[in-house]
Amino acid sequence: MDDLPEDSSDTSQQASVSNDDDQRVYFVPYRWWKEAQDSSSDGKRGILYTATPALYAGPMKIINNIFNSDLVLNLRRVSDSVQNSENGEVGISSRDYALVSGEMWLEALKWHSDSKTAMKNGRSFSAAEDDMADVYPLQLRLSVLRETNSLGVKISKKDNAVERFRRACKIFSVESELMRIWDFSGQTTLFFSDDKSKFAKETQRQSEQEILLELQVYGLSDFTKSRDVKKDDMTGPLPNGTSLMTNGGTPAFCGGSGESGSLGLTGLQNLGNTCFMNSALQCLVHTPKLVDYFLGDFSIEINHENPLGMDGEIALAFGDLLRKLWAPGATPVAPRMFKSKLARFAPQFSGFNQHDSQELLAFLLDGLHEDLNRVKCKPYVEAKDGDGRPDGEVADEYWQNHLARNHSIIVDVCQGQYRSTLVCPLCRKVSITFDPFMYLSLPLPSTTMRTMTLTVMSTDGSTPPSPFTVTVPKHGKFEDLIQALSTACSLGVDETLLVAEIYNNRIIRNLGEPGDSLSLIRDDDQLVAYKLPKDAENATIVVFMHQHAEEPFICGKLTSSWKAFGIPLVASSKFVNGSDIRDLYLKLLKAFLIPGEDSVDDDDNIKRTATEELMAMEDSTTHDFDGKADSGNGKEFQTQSDADLEFYLTDEKGTIRDSRIVMNEPLASRALPGRLSVLVCWPAKMVKRYKTRLLNSLPQIFKSEFFAKRPQESVSLYKCLEAFLKEEPLGPEDMWYCPGCKEHRQASKKLDLWRLPEILVINLKRFSYSRFLKNKLETYVDFPVHDLDLSTYIAQRNGQSSNRYMLYAVSNHYGSMGGGHYTAFVHHGGDRWYDFDDSHVSPISEDRIKTSAAYVLFYRRVADS
Repeated sequence: MDDLPEDSSDTSQQASVSNDDDQRVYFVPYRWWKEAQDSSSDGKRGILYTATPALYAGPMKIINNIFNSDLVLNLRRVSDSVQNSENGEVGISSRDYALVSGEMWLEALKWHSDSKTAMKNGRSFSAAEDDMADVYPLQLRLSVLRETNSLGVKISKKDNAVERFRRACKIFSVESELMRIWDFSGQTTLFFSDDKSKFAKETQRQSEQEILLELQVYGLSDFTKSRDVKKDDMTGPLPNGTSLMTNGGTPAFCGGSGESGSLGLTGLQNLGNTCFMNSALQCLVHTPKLVDYFLGDFSIEINHENPLGMDGEIALAFGDLLRKLWAPGATPVAPRMFKSKLARFAPQFSGFNQHDSQELLAFLLDGLHEDLNRVKCKPYVEAKDGDGRPDGEVADEYWQNHLARNHSIIVDVCQGQYRSTLVCPLCRKVSITFDPFMYLSLPLPSTTMRTMTLTVMSTDGSTPPSPFTVTVPKHGKFEDLIQALSTACSLGVDETLLVAEIYNNRIIRNLGEPGDSLSLIRDDDQLVAYKLPKDAENATIVVFMHQHAEEPFICGKLTSSWKAFGIPLVASSKFVNGSDIRDLYLKLLKAFLIPGEDSVDDDDNIKRTATEELMAMEDSTTHDFDGKADSGNGKEFQTQSDADLEFYLTDEKGTIRDSRIVMNEPLASRALPGRLSVLVCWPAKMVKRYKTRLLNSLPQIFKSEFFAKRPQESVSLYKCLEAFLKEEPLGPEDMWYCPGCKEHRQASKKLDLWRLPEILVINLKRFSYSRFLKNKLETYVDFPVHDLDLSTYIAQRNGQSSNRYMLYAVSNHYGSMGGGHYTAFVHHGGDRWYDFDDSHVSPISEDRIKTSAAYVLFYRRVADS
């Protein structure tokens, strides 16, 4: 038969065909044929063939494979016993096809074409153009091979136009996956005549004993254009110049001419901020077991009686969308129907605002489970305590109780089980439960810790202020900070720390309660830790605040004013009079003195340096252990500037001058409670003798570098898992009712993996939320691609299933909280990965899969090697 033109006139001619004249064989998707066949009472049984690639033999084999463009394959007839098992409802894939006669094709087309007209007695049929546009002719050559029940098939450019040959190569390439064909037309049986001599006579007139057969291919056209497909991203060419890729056995094809038609490599249109939905859907529709399930007849498992379900509408919408994405030659799909169903049952996803792909994934998995739950009537099951029984027995009991109420494809594939252990901090009561999980939400270890910088000051003037940076639990307590800081600053056994927050040169609060949460400390706070002796309980805490004189010119006149400066100085001491207060203050200032050669003040004619003066003062003045000053000979050494210091009693803010402290006179009794606030006024020239910069510079708890590029944090996925499984106390808002104490307790909780699912979904907790702040963590997580081994993390050591996994999909989030974008990376067999960016699908190399944008990881179990 000559080639037929593929223009509109040809389409219109084919729109009306006669069953008497139509002896052509139609090649259609088996599922499309099966749905129509099941609707009729007289179901016909076909002959099953499996396809395998066939290569040219002979000495010129290699050269022929390079230059010969023919596509060659073998069709082997399946035995009846095997065929009976293959004819079941389960296991029908997108690589199953049917050969039907013209009359059968018309009957199936009528069934599938609603609102289409058909002539009486099936003499003719007027199909719509959108149906017939998917029909194109193809010629192939069949020959009987030497093996029994085997046909040789060759598709050549000699018999077909270039466009038809290209499309045929995409259908019949069988390099990496089983292809099955059911023959309902009876045409292939003509080639298996018992009278082989007669067959030889009938075929001797044919070139090379081959018989030319014309096919009308329906439902397998392809007009999808590939985008940015690089030559180096393609696999090795087949003899016909077509490249082949697979996804767990499902084929996809990319032609070298720039056009692509592929099974499963179909994009989803963005309907308006729906990239979060597209990313999650692409990961799910490429989950192997779910693909097989939803390409089959899943409607028989829809649970219309489940009050927790959605009457099967979510499952039907998802299944319909998956079939469209896996249809041969599909163009980017607009998921409007699915979005509509989603908004109906989950109003939080209505509209066109950006949402979280993991939240959508959680809802969708749960919704699919409830819609497809095989349990029609859920029994009441009461969880029993372990009572000392072996964990394995208790875990199996919990799992069977779970399956008694929840049994679906989602449970079969995606659900695992972990052991939860709670321990009461008082009575030590231990409670162990075994709970199912659909996915693991792993924290990023860098987010569980927090770095804090505090200034440590001595209270005896021995050392200057020193900043110390410590790492503490992000949600830890104040006692965690004290412990870390004590180690960092080498705190003595006879010392303690008084931690205070400084603001506007004064102490605004003391941090003293061990149980206070560290979340009360903000990054821009300034904290000082004062070293105090432990045995100074009966002493008074003295807080010194400072002011110095300023002499600015205002309206041409020299005026003086007082300005607060510096960090408050703190000491613990017993004192009697004003001289004790002054000596205590000068002792604290020793750490800030400028060396003598830099501090000679010629204007004041000071003969001795400040250091010499203080050394002389120390020699002539002895101090008791409690800090009380005792003049040995009654003579005090001080500089002229020191003598000009003025001391006043003040309030905690240091803003008022209550009463001046007079040297050698006792303090007023009302000024002797547990804490004494003293305001010290400095003369202007005294400021030059001390390192006031040390008094004024105080680091923040955490200084964010907005303009400096900080090194990217990196953590392994195993570290994330260890942080998830680490024992930790429950929060105050999540108290546990202890059956032993009969009270709510802040128990410690420990999780262990017990039963792992076939598909393991891992959510990386990149987003943190608080009352005042939303933040995204850009931590780079180094996750395994080919071998995620969880053997050391599984508590059930005697399990029979493999604990090794391979990555097959990643949901990515780029950008910030306010304006991010979601994409998906999907494994498509071998070392083939594809980037699904809404409607755009393009190859991506495996070394680009790991990024700091990885948000949800999808792993499938692989057998132990």
